[in-house]
Amino acid sequence: MISPFKAAATALMIASSAAGFAHAADENNVAAGLTAAGAPLGLHGSDPVALIEIGNRVEGRADYTVVEDGVAYYFATKANMNAFKKNPDRYLPQNGGFCTFGVSVGKKFDGDPQYAAVRDGKLYVFLNEDIFRNFQKDEAGTIAKAEKNWQKIQHTAATDL
Repeated sequence: MISPFKAAATALMIASSAAGFAHAADENNVAAGLTAAGAPLGLHGSDPVALIEIGNRVEGRADYTVVEDGVAYYFATKANMNAFKKNPDRYLPQNGGFCTFGVSVGKKFDGDPQYAAVRDGKLYVFLNEDIFRNFQKDEAGTIAKAEKNWQKIQHTAATDL
């Protein structure tokens, strides 16, 4: 028979873990479910270092995984994984990986790394090709609006916007 203390401790541990994943899902654009690392997947499994360093989407591998702020990121190579570990802030997508245009209008839309831009060393992702082309018409304005709005909506669930 399990002691009441053990049962309470286990329940608290499970609740705390679930709250952490809910937090990650609210503030970061992640896939549903968990990776083998125990965290939801960010950037659709794309390697964030490759996106910034070579400007192309490269699929990451589960055996090169880093969990940062409750989100699992996959990397194509061990070198990319190590570069991320040394300086995650350099490689994390802006706006939690949500579509930059969406954030600029106060929403959290999926950010697809297939439609990504690196500006001033920062990674921005977009919902689709049409949205990406719209961003290209006023990049600085869209980024400025997104930066301002992100401060307001960062801690709000996408469904509440």
